[in-house]
Amino acid sequence: MLHKGDAVMMTLRKLLAATDFSSSSRHAADRAARLARQTGAQMQLLHVVSGNALAQLQQLLGLGSPVEQALIDEAKRTLDTLASELTLNREVAVEASLLQGSVLAEISSQAEELDADLVVLGARGAGLMHRLLLGSTAERLLHKTLRPLLVVKQRAHEPYRRVLVPVDFSPWSATALNLAHSVAPGAHLVLLHAYEVPFEGKLRVAGVDGVAIDKYRSQAQQRASQQLHALAAAAGMLPADWTPCVLYGDASSHIVEQEEEQDCDLIVIGKHGQNMIEELLLGSVTRHALAESAGDVLVSTWRQA
Repeated sequence: MLHKGDAVMMTLRKLLAATDFSSSSRHAADRAARLARQTGAQMQLLHVVSGNALAQLQQLLGLGSPVEQALIDEAKRTLDTLASELTLNREVAVEASLLQGSVLAEISSQAEELDADLVVLGARGAGLMHRLLLGSTAERLLHKTLRPLLVVKQRAHEPYRRVLVPVDFSPWSATALNLAHSVAPGAHLVLLHAYEVPFEGKLRVAGVDGVAIDKYRSQAQQRASQQLHALAAAAGMLPADWTPCVLYGDASSHIVEQEEEQDCDLIVIGKHGQNMIEELLLGSVTRHALAESAGDVLVSTWRQA
């Protein structure tokens, strides 16, 4: 957690939860309502009636069919009912919004119009979303929005308790850490860094012996540990607030392993890249975390300058 006099923590003011009424998106809406209650943020619940689906219906039944209007009315009733349930159960005001058009484009546009600090989405969905592979919906939305995205995979039973934050000491790291504090205030953080020895394979080919390479690994580990502690100190974290985890090898596999090993219920990770080209794309490590993690994944789409 951040302490007085330390780095300024991002404040969650407005949350946008997108729902298609699937069980996964209902879990996401419930998590968003819990976060709104916990942080005092405003919450908007959004359902987008697919414009493509309506166009197909119009081709079958013609324009102005009463069936088309009945479907829209039913979506509105279902949305209002869900919003009312969240308001009652989570004691937080929920604004319901129904739009028509491209699902992902409308979510992105509404996030911008609302100036949402966080977009919350279920990992699986109905209809169009159900046909996409796990993570693909989030990936597509991440290409359209600059807003942090929380992908919910589990039913929310309590606030996040332990949060895994993979860091690579790029500009994404500080902001991912900041975002973790904002979404999971009071949670214990596990800061994970996976290190490697540069050109280790080529060093072996060049005849560098194993003892020397082990020494390089040890030096890399010590340097990474120092950087990790410096990052935590800069964020104002006390030793009791976090656990360091410095491991050798591939980051993608370590993230999924440590999520289970450290009993974490949330992963917070950058979008993520060291340079402009990589920042335009969703990094392979982030993609792997979205696809393979058991718990929720929060993707930070902004970085500290």
